[in-house]
Amino acid sequence: MSAAPHTGAVPFELDGELLQALPGETLWQAARRHGVQIPHLCHTDGLRPDGNCRACVVEIEGERTLAPSCCRAPTPGMRVHAQSPRALKSQQMVLELLLSDMPETGYKWNDAAKTIAGSACQESAGAQFDQVQTPPGQHGELSAWADALGVAVRPALAALRRAQPAPDLSHPAMAVHLDACIQCNRCVRACREEQVNDVIGYALRGADSKIVFDLDDPMGASTCVACGECVQACPTGALSPKTHIGPQKVDRTVDSVCPFCGVGCLVTYHVKDEKIVRVDGRDGPANRGRLCVKGRFGFDYAHHPQRLTAPLVRKPGVPKDWQGAVRPEDWREVFREATWDEALQRAAGGLRALRDAHGPKALAGFGSAKGSNEEAYLFQKLVRTGFGSNNVDHCTRLCHASSVAALLEGVGSGAVSNPVSDVAHAEVILVIGSNPTSNHPVAATWMKNAARRGAKIVLADPRVTDIGRHAWRVLQFRPDTDVAVLNALIHTVIEEGLADEAFIRDRALNYEALRENVRAYSPEAMAPLCGIPADTLREVARAFATAKASMVLWGMGVSQHVHGTDNVRCLIALATVTGQIGRPGTGLHPLRGQNNVQGASDAGLIPMMFPNYQRVDNAEARAWFEQFWGLPLDDAPGYTVVEIMHKALADEADPHKVRGMYIMGENPAMSDPDLNHARQALASLAHLVVQDIFLTETAWLADVVLPASAWPEKTGSVSNTDRMVQLGRRALTPPGDARSDLWIVQQMAKGMGLAWDYEGAEAGVAAVYEEMRQAMAGAIAGISWDRLERESSVTYPCLSVEDPGQPIVFTERFPTPTGRVTLVPADIIPADERPDADYPLVLITGRQLEHWHTGSMTRRSAVLDAIEPHATASLHGDELARLGLAPGDWAEIRSRRGAVQVRVRRDDGTPRGAVFMPFAYVEAAANLLTNAALDPFGKIPEFKYCAVAVRGIAQPQRQGG
Repeated sequence: MSAAPHTGAVPFELDGELLQALPGETLWQAARRHGVQIPHLCHTDGLRPDGNCRACVVEIEGERTLAPSCCRAPTPGMRVHAQSPRALKSQQMVLELLLSDMPETGYKWNDAAKTIAGSACQESAGAQFDQVQTPPGQHGELSAWADALGVAVRPALAALRRAQPAPDLSHPAMAVHLDACIQCNRCVRACREEQVNDVIGYALRGADSKIVFDLDDPMGASTCVACGECVQACPTGALSPKTHIGPQKVDRTVDSVCPFCGVGCLVTYHVKDEKIVRVDGRDGPANRGRLCVKGRFGFDYAHHPQRLTAPLVRKPGVPKDWQGAVRPEDWREVFREATWDEALQRAAGGLRALRDAHGPKALAGFGSAKGSNEEAYLFQKLVRTGFGSNNVDHCTRLCHASSVAALLEGVGSGAVSNPVSDVAHAEVILVIGSNPTSNHPVAATWMKNAARRGAKIVLADPRVTDIGRHAWRVLQFRPDTDVAVLNALIHTVIEEGLADEAFIRDRALNYEALRENVRAYSPEAMAPLCGIPADTLREVARAFATAKASMVLWGMGVSQHVHGTDNVRCLIALATVTGQIGRPGTGLHPLRGQNNVQGASDAGLIPMMFPNYQRVDNAEARAWFEQFWGLPLDDAPGYTVVEIMHKALADEADPHKVRGMYIMGENPAMSDPDLNHARQALASLAHLVVQDIFLTETAWLADVVLPASAWPEKTGSVSNTDRMVQLGRRALTPPGDARSDLWIVQQMAKGMGLAWDYEGAEAGVAAVYEEMRQAMAGAIAGISWDRLERESSVTYPCLSVEDPGQPIVFTERFPTPTGRVTLVPADIIPADERPDADYPLVLITGRQLEHWHTGSMTRRSAVLDAIEPHATASLHGDELARLGLAPGDWAEIRSRRGAVQVRVRRDDGTPRGAVFMPFAYVEAAANLLTNAALDPFGKIPEFKYCAVAVRGIAQPQRQGG
């Protein structure tokens, strides 16, 4: 088993064989890489070696004591014995002592549990192991190693078994059985060092020592955020998912991608009896095995009894009650079941009739950021070639449209410049308008890891969220003053001579206009406006400019304003004038909210762009797609999400009045601003086709409902926030007569008169992808379907089969006509609606950790809904006192557009004068209150700022949608 020399390798001998250890490798790692397995329990990939279990001890010639191989580095010429009688006896002793304290029945049964027969290891161990009493295979890795080394517990030792602690079943997702705990501390390291949640600890001493949660609280009452990293780390089942305790054998495992936020964690589904029973994190480039509560425990929505299993057609004469509550359980009062033939004929036929009678502008389509790239590509192609216009959009219009507008204008690309994990190379990390621990939890772990290594996190936000605990400085600016804060930072950089003059000279345009514009934005002038002391603004600006690497990450707190594009223009200017772009640990990163917002936009699911951001009003680009698709195309940009709703309510005389819509996997009756207006618009349509997995608030208003596939029921690619194209594989079959989304879109296209024919498995997904790859050759030419199946994840730009992908871009030039970034000055533009005497507070909306988007999936997950079952509104303690409210009281929140009743929660991170509400709850839909005013460039609504009034009420006066 000798190995060829490696540059920088360390030669050493293991059990008589000459091996080569790579620089930085431990004995255990080098041995494993060479195919030699050494027992281990406290060590596992991804965690810091601890060396506390001593199962991996080896004998080193010339040393008196045995050494733990997991945290011992080899030295040249070292002679190591992992299977010497002394090392083997010690390994076996450790395993026997640990096994002797195990309960008779365990919680993590190995797949191939069997009676221990005399193995070579057992025979070499001597007669003391002849008395095999302990049932094998019930204690996970401990049983596996005991089996491999022929270890069983002697009756005399078993008689000394410790007193068994009671189980803790207080948490909705996880069971705690400390009788199976071997105190390896893997859960402690996973929680405190990897996820940096600081919940699990090791308390007391000697025989009383134990694993605890917070101050020895029940797990369900602790501050645990249910990421489940401890469950994945636990070797024995002492910490287990409640859905998978006992026998671990499953029917199959399927590698895929998490269906929730834009981080794009790779996962493995464990399927038994055609149900997912467990999800594990996979070692993907975005997550390295980590998951959050949604990714690990939010899988059972796919099995919810409200899944649509047959096509539905609205009954004749049943009105579309857009003001009433949605009652999925009473669907028979509104719809009847139909065959696929009838449903497709009605769905496509109704749209085709409207197109033929009123022209192509009469139709519009909303695609989905929750589906695959292939679905997004085909959907926009259907709208453009079948409907005949560019009236196609999706939820990027509601999250990062302003970011994309500013990035395309400034740097020539709407995607991120560096992956999130690149914060590991940053000295300063500016997080602005984002709550990553709730919205992008795994991405937040990379930030928290960086902070522990000494990086300076700067949190800039009207709300002080959990990431603030790890921040070097917190800039809690007043809502709506983003431009004031950012221009003050840019002013400081320029006026104090901290600008990177060489970078500006070689790689930027319009610097003089920017410098002139920010002269009036000194920190001293902006401090009274934004509420941040001038000295603090200057301190942060200096740190950002002088750091070897500074990185900016932002969320919808930046983008969802009427001045969202200006906010991002300022971020681009800050990174440019400091030269903090194009290197590791630098750059611009808008954190994407849904699993495929980036990919859906790349694939052309937006009204003004063909795939790969080629403008529809560019004659050359349009001519290429006309030749590629073989049909004439509209030369005018289509209407956006909110504009389409306005057009649905337009006067009959309007030639662009929208009369029919096809909506795939979107829920605008919950996600759009000013929901009363949006719901009325949907109800007014002459023909609405909705394709979804549940009877959502939008589907309730449909004429035809097409039952689709949940994410675990389809194969396709998605592109995450880091520009990684990743492959999801089908783990389940859609229930009943539900069909794959890709198949449904193709059938709708045929109904619209398009001659599509995509052959192959899974509705021809590979053929669709390869066509899309041609349309997006400037980004993914080097990423073939075969390569995706082989590698699972490839970062674009990737322009050849030899190209490994480019995680960091803009290293030498920007993809603009000049190769330079264009700096665009920005001035203060106030919010569209300001607080006044009648509506004195500011409403800020957003997501929360356990729920996602409109809640159609997560609120049908038993674990997620058990953790956060009720809608709440968060206010500062002082604001609650002023209103005469206590946490848990009911209140009415009212804006100029609507009102909701909700319980209040104290959150002193929410500023005085503001209210924060998540928008996932139909019974208290925050978007009944929000303002539909648009950013003029990104056409994004102002979700993050509107005026509201709050008053206490005795009890809710109205529940439901």
